[in-house]
Amino acid sequence: MRARAVLVPVVLSLLLTGCLPAASPPDVEEPAPAVTANQDGTNTPEEFSRDIQAAEEIAEEYWEQRLGAGFSPVRRLIPYEREGDVDCAGEPLPRNNAVYCSAGDFIAYDVNWAFAAFQQVGDAFLFYLLGHEYAHGIQARLGIRKEFTIEQELQADCMAGAFIGDKAREGRLEMQDGDTQELADGLEAVGDDPGQPWFAEGAHGTAEQRMKSFSAGYNDSLQACGL
Repeated sequence: MRARAVLVPVVLSLLLTGCLPAASPPDVEEPAPAVTANQDGTNTPEEFSRDIQAAEEIAEEYWEQRLGAGFSPVRRLIPYEREGDVDCAGEPLPRNNAVYCSAGDFIAYDVNWAFAAFQQVGDAFLFYLLGHEYAHGIQARLGIRKEFTIEQELQADCMAGAFIGDKAREGRLEMQDGDTQELADGLEAVGDDPGQPWFAEGAHGTAEQRMKSFSAGYNDSLQACGL
């Protein structure tokens, strides 16, 4: 396995209602090494690149374990810099965004926006971000299509929580001081604006709703997500 990368886990007294279960080793003879925090901080493009790669690899590993032989990884992870650099089914992707595109089976993200979040919020946000978008890819594979956007998005938050929580319990991800606050800050930043109707197309949920969904998956794994 490549060099260690920084982590993005999310646990927070506001998020979690119970104690974190004791970690249990993966059911393999030689478990993969834990992803641990880089003591040099979270500032450089090299650290950012390592974390994105680690998040993608561990998400693939997680969903392959859960879905078995029928699993196929999301085809590509595409960084972009300007609006229109990447399109999804003919629609240009805007700046300051990350999205799973089912038409091309890829995840695309504004690399400048994601790097700024990495520097300002922390490495935990990247694992959440990748975990959430990868969850949309899994929803597509399972044929899950909710009636309202907010239902789809909150389930993806729950699935991201399950991904991080289960991998932390396996010892594949290692919680570090400050990760909980990083996640709280990240979820606060991506919550809907006050007054956004819950039934509106594109609604993702308030910061409180998103934290609740994430923590449910983190604590109780995929069964909390209806899977």
